Amino acid sequence: MVDIDWLRDHVDVPEGLTYEQLAKDLVRVGLEEEEIHQSQVTGPIVVGYVVDATPEPQKNGKVINWCHVDVGDEYNDVDGDGNKVPRGIVCGAPNMRAGEKVVVTLPGAVLPGDFRIEPRKTYGHVSDGMCASERELGLGDSHDGIILLGDYGFTPEQVEALKPGDDVMHLLHLDQPILEINVTPDRGYAFSYRGIAREFHNSTGAEFTDPVTDLESRAPHIEDQEAGKGDIEVIVQDDNPIRGVAGCDRYYARALHGYRPGSPTPNWMRRRLTRAGMRSLSLPVDVTNYVMMDIGQPMHAYDLDKIEGPIVVRRARQGETLVTLDGKEHDLDPEDLLITDSPNGEQGSRILGIAGVMGGQYGEVTDETTNILLEAAHFDQVSIARSSRRHKIPSEAARRFERGVDDQIQPAAAQQAVDLLVEYGNATASDTPRDVDDTQRRKHIVFKASEVERVAGLELDLNEISAILTDIGCALGGGGNGELTVVPPSWRPDLTEPCDLVEEVARIYGYDRIPTRVPNAPVTGHVGLTADQLHQRQVADELAQYGMVETLSYPFVGPADYKAFSIDAQQVEPVSVEIVNPLAADRPFLRREILLTLAQTLLRNVHRGLENVSVYELGHVYLADPDAPAIPALPGGVLPSDEQLAALDAGLPEQPLHVAGMFTGLVEDNGWLGDKRPADWTDAVEAVRRIGACLGADLTLEQPDAQAVPAQWHPGRMAHVMAGEVPVGMVGELHPHVDDALGLPHHTAAFELDLTTLFSTLSNKPVRAKPISTFPLVRQDLAFTLPQDVTAAQLKAAIEEGAGDVLESIELFDVYTGDQVGEGMKSLAYAVTFRAPDRTLTAQDNEATRARIVERTALLGAQLRA
Repeated sequence: MVDIDWLRDHVDVPEGLTYEQLAKDLVRVGLEEEEIHQSQVTGPIVVGYVVDATPEPQKNGKVINWCHVDVGDEYNDVDGDGNKVPRGIVCGAPNMRAGEKVVVTLPGAVLPGDFRIEPRKTYGHVSDGMCASERELGLGDSHDGIILLGDYGFTPEQVEALKPGDDVMHLLHLDQPILEINVTPDRGYAFSYRGIAREFHNSTGAEFTDPVTDLESRAPHIEDQEAGKGDIEVIVQDDNPIRGVAGCDRYYARALHGYRPGSPTPNWMRRRLTRAGMRSLSLPVDVTNYVMMDIGQPMHAYDLDKIEGPIVVRRARQGETLVTLDGKEHDLDPEDLLITDSPNGEQGSRILGIAGVMGGQYGEVTDETTNILLEAAHFDQVSIARSSRRHKIPSEAARRFERGVDDQIQPAAAQQAVDLLVEYGNATASDTPRDVDDTQRRKHIVFKASEVERVAGLELDLNEISAILTDIGCALGGGGNGELTVVPPSWRPDLTEPCDLVEEVARIYGYDRIPTRVPNAPVTGHVGLTADQLHQRQVADELAQYGMVETLSYPFVGPADYKAFSIDAQQVEPVSVEIVNPLAADRPFLRREILLTLAQTLLRNVHRGLENVSVYELGHVYLADPDAPAIPALPGGVLPSDEQLAALDAGLPEQPLHVAGMFTGLVEDNGWLGDKRPADWTDAVEAVRRIGACLGADLTLEQPDAQAVPAQWHPGRMAHVMAGEVPVGMVGELHPHVDDALGLPHHTAAFELDLTTLFSTLSNKPVRAKPISTFPLVRQDLAFTLPQDVTAAQLKAAIEEGAGDVLESIELFDVYTGDQVGEGMKSLAYAVTFRAPDRTLTAQDNEATRARIVERTALLGAQLRA
């Protein structure tokens, strides 16, 4: 949350700068605008002078004040003689008293939560307005009493200058919007006004003053940091570093004595913290939060009288627990970095908090605290990120530490906190801080200036590049041969490689100024789509033309999916790819069939009221081989060899391309007078037939014995799809118990094809177009009686063979079984079209063709019906 008023503390903000323009300026250097939040408060809200306040005890024991408040001539009431008189207002606040200047919300004002102020009768009076508290105005959580402007952080001169009727909206910043920005994970420094001010400077050239420079110059530095010296002894003892990196490389502790308990937080600080989205709690806590928001260093304040040295920063031990400030108990992990103290001489025995994440309930400052110990430390990003996620504590401190905090500002941060606590809490600061500093000097980056043009396409000279890198805080050396030695600033841990510096140069120079060039792409070898890519598009287009909708689903499955589809998990899990860190714990495996995940898409649409759904998905399935070799772990930053790449490929699971579809509800609905037909297996078969036709594949169906039908398919309404002798998929209706388990209508139809296998059966030879005949066609309907064990495909092939070259098309249009054809027999009727390419067919030609068809079909036991 960026407040222009706060931003002015560090950078020269132009007068009249709007939040819209501020957003544009920050977007220019890569900080994304999320939203400009407008105020939820509208006026009139004005200064009121309490003329009198008469206490009136009520029957319920409550005492209210019947007050007359002067709100200026513009807003005062009018008596019967036309004279301006103070408004009558009922107020139940215990701190209401005559002679005070208060905040009055008048009828017509709207407060947060869409609370509208209107005259209303209460406690026997008509209250013509309301005297407001902090919480009612959205300025804080305090609801103990109304705002008394004399006690609200203004000087006596400022309070004296306030007149009844003066606008309070602007006085208390109630009319100001605030800008919310998104900060990318690599730019943690932008989680502070120090960082945002620097970015505003980089974008606009406005003069930037680093607050750390002055604070660092005033912070005490003790050269001799031997054990026992300083405000308190500190020991960093990390016996379980993550990836060999110590969890804490700097710990700065400084004490304050004689703090006045209960010192109020100044109004300006409360207002700024509230606008930043933080609650005002107490002065020490507010000060540490303020320093974190201002310069980016998370801090913690302890009650010094409760702490027994030495402070030990260590990893958790197995079985340790901690109750954090939010009252939740956490089982600690040996990776957790802890802040501990040493009661009874037992070093590191009492846990004060999880380092960089959240403090525990012991050692916190309270209303009785008089001596304070300030902690400003630098912790390892990975360690804090893991603890924050492990314990589900996304605190503001953890958010900054896991993105990288400046490891050189700890003394300055403590000095800023000391300044505020001395000024507003009457504390006395120690000049003997304890500073355990094991930070390492940043490694320099050898940077060729020519990389800017090669990588970003920007033709900048060395001076321009040097000026940009210097402006963002880098220290430069060399440059004589176009090669610079660059040391990144301490607040930019993300700058580690030459490519990072190229990105910074491009970002500051302006992404919009990078020239657009079409790359030279010489045509060599094969261009365009491969045969498989073309076939994949043909399948997608064909199903879309059939009326189906393409969807995408996450390829993750788990025990619930196996159970719904009646799949034996013990058989399928050993041959499934298991994910080490799954997105959802209940779906840790990659799918072996698309139907399992496509069913969830279908189900989601049905639950949202779409009753008639036809969907399909093209995607990969993952077939693990238990005997496959282990995938080797290769070092980063090194080009792998061909042998290493081959070893990687050998360990990968097979990932064939599949297509699956599902139909439910009505597939035909021609209106209130038309026919309605629910989905069944025929719709899935037609989809498979269309896929085969568009690919030029000869697909056939084979029904297995009932005992061989997979459990998720309906026996008798399921078939294997064959490409010649090769099985390529399954089609039919889901078993009723699968429909029930998923909550889908019965007769839900589906298909799934292995496209990788199907494509391998295609010849991929170019299709030769035949000339279109201009001669007349002859249409005939041929109906045959034949044994029921003869399939329609067999009969169709016989007709095609008998008709020869004059056959143009053939289509089955009727199937009949019944008494008229006899037991064990059926009737199949085909509409056939004959046409010769070179002549008009005569009656003799038609008779001869018909005779050949009868002769060929008779071999199957078929007879042509008259």
